[in-house]
Amino acid sequence: MNKKKRLLDPPKVLVLGFSTIILIGAILLTLPIATINQEGLPFLDALFTATSATCVTGLVVVDTGTTFTTFGQIVILLLIQVGGLGFMTFATLFAFLLGKRISLKERLLLQESLNYISIQGVVRLTKRIIIFSAVIELLGAILLSIRFSFDMPIEKAIYFGIFHSISNFNNAGFDIMGEFRSFTAYVSDPIVSLTVCTLIILGGIGFIIMNEVYEYRETRRLSMHTKVVFWTTAALVVIGTSLIFLFEFNNGKTLQPLPFHGKFLGSLFQAVTPRTAGSNTLNIPDLTQPTLYLIILLMFIGASPGSTGGGIKTTTFATLLGAVWSQVRGKEDVIFFRERIVYSTIYKALTVTLSGLFLVVIITMLLTITEQGKDFLMILFESTSAFATVGLSMGLTPDLSSIGKVLISITMFAGRVGPLTIAYAVAMRRKQDAFRYPKGKIMIG
Repeated sequence: MNKKKRLLDPPKVLVLGFSTIILIGAILLTLPIATINQEGLPFLDALFTATSATCVTGLVVVDTGTTFTTFGQIVILLLIQVGGLGFMTFATLFAFLLGKRISLKERLLLQESLNYISIQGVVRLTKRIIIFSAVIELLGAILLSIRFSFDMPIEKAIYFGIFHSISNFNNAGFDIMGEFRSFTAYVSDPIVSLTVCTLIILGGIGFIIMNEVYEYRETRRLSMHTKVVFWTTAALVVIGTSLIFLFEFNNGKTLQPLPFHGKFLGSLFQAVTPRTAGSNTLNIPDLTQPTLYLIILLMFIGASPGSTGGGIKTTTFATLLGAVWSQVRGKEDVIFFRERIVYSTIYKALTVTLSGLFLVVIITMLLTITEQGKDFLMILFESTSAFATVGLSMGLTPDLSSIGKVLISITMFAGRVGPLTIAYAVAMRRKQDAFRYPKGKIMIG
């Protein structure tokens, strides 16, 4: 019985679920009907694309707009939607439609999938996630469709609006503009830039936050978690925008030729998109090295828990900063908004950060071997982008070797499902120590 329970652990089910969706997507993308040349993608390229879409990353080995037919693009869009909201959310949606009751096992899976604190209220939260997502994506699609209608036929504008709204709300970064351009043609356009930025922020802030804000009119309170997410997100966007504006102001290939409002919008977009969408209005290889390094840091931090984004998460970053600040001040406790962070949370934040760091370091090291002759910053940028499921690229991904594609695919999968979830999924058992060793002392620093 215990062995059966271990086999059905929620983390294991999530890993297997995502793997199955990726495999189905890869098979569909190899069909002749999926590509314009009617030949289908080679399986490795299809597997890479399906992994990138399901893990809402956006790294691509072929151009989405010029390689895939409408069928292929819709397959990618469905993978993005399922991967962004979680396959358990969609399974619950079908259960609702069929009038089925959500079992305890399914509630546990939802809790794990959404990174929720308890199973209490998780079904109600799932219903609201579906509604929030549908409303936000619809509004984004309408705004983008109206703007695109000035540049293309109305049918194409509506299709482009829907595709890019879903892609960016789910923090995927896939685009069908063609020739790997993303939104570079709209760098100074306030409607496109601000709409896409809003979609990225809403998708990356977390559904739990949305639900709490929705209930604020009744509760009249926000949890410490929500406050930390808001302040950390705002600080990263403001600091990122300001620094990119400074670093790129005199760069003739990026901001210098633009009017002032274009400089601001370009800086804002590139500060928001590493959290973790992957769309861009500035050509990434043309950015200065300080900006590229800053984007790597922003990508590693990523979005917030329970969202469509990746990275170590804003709350993890804030918790570690709080722990450092408390140590510097000689305080034992980490305090946010007059509430104390328990030590187990600090340990988890440290574990998540080091797991992500080790993964990026190892993949970067391996890629320096498999992709010889490539610039180190380019390789580090690509590895971090894959881990944080961002999708920004300096141009390395289309030129990856077969081994390199496999390594980046593994990194995207690990970044989406989560290093801790994978660790739990493959562990045979978790147990509490029967005893504790005596305290020992070690010098730090």
